[in-house]
Amino acid sequence: MEDNATVRNAFTMKLKAGFEAEYKIRHDQIWPELQTLLSDTGIQDYTIFLDEKTLTLFAVQKLSKDFDSSLLPNHPIVKKWWQYMADIMETNPDHSPVTNPLKEVFHLD
Repeated sequence: MEDNATVRNAFTMKLKAGFEAEYKIRHDQIWPELQTLLSDTGIQDYTIFLDEKTLTLFAVQKLSKDFDSSLLPNHPIVKKWWQYMADIMETNPDHSPVTNPLKEVFHLD
């Protein structure tokens, strides 16, 4: 059963060919200030998986019920991270990753 204090969120992103190892390295060394920001804004659990055949990144998050999705895209740390990651991912003109939201169709605890 889902925790009443959280909501699940999932989406895909796309990695550029040849950057699988670099993507992992950058996330293994995630900036402490970004990690704190994500936590402070209500992201309680965040996992990213890679489909190595298609280079699709699959992200799953647990968000607090009061999570405000409008806060992160305008934050200077997030914008700096997007710029840092733009060379290895498919991005929008503002360097944010191209994301595709996923609809939850099944869950089992």
